[in-house]
Amino acid sequence: MSRIDFYILSQTGEQARAAFACRLAEKAYRLDNTVHILATNRADAERLDELLWTFRDGSFVPHHVVGGNSLESPVTIGCDDDPIEPRDLLINLCDEIPPGADSFPRVAELVTSDEDCRQQSRRRYAKYRDQGHEIETHKI
Repeated sequence: MSRIDFYILSQTGEQARAAFACRLAEKAYRLDNTVHILATNRADAERLDELLWTFRDGSFVPHHVVGGNSLESPVTIGCDDDPIEPRDLLINLCDEIPPGADSFPRVAELVTSDEDCRQQSRRRYAKYRDQGHEIETHKI
C-alpha cells in the first residue's frame, strides 16, 4: 500500500498548488528521490515545466515533460495517458485518483482552500482510505 500525504494549503487557486508542487519536487529531489508530477492537461504540464525553472532564485530541479523524448530526469511532468516510469513520489494535481497511483510508494495530494478543491480532495481521501492506504494530513 502507498502512503498518501494530503497537504492542506492556506492559499487558493491552481497557482498555489503549482508553486507548492515545485517546492515539494525540489525537496524530494534534494533527498535523492525521483518524482512524477501529474498535471490535469498538457497546458498545465507546460506551465509546471516553466515554473520549475523559475519558482525560486537559485533553485535547480532537473526535469522534463514526458512525451516524444526519452530523457532521463529525476523529476518528470505528465498528464492524462502519458506513460509514467516507476518513481518514489507521485504529486497528483488532478481531480481524481490516477490509475496506477498505488504503484508509487508515496503520493502527494495538494489541497487549496477553495471549496471545490476541498470537496474533491475529500472524495479522494475516502477512496484512498477505503483502499487501505496509510494517510497523513499536513496543514501548510
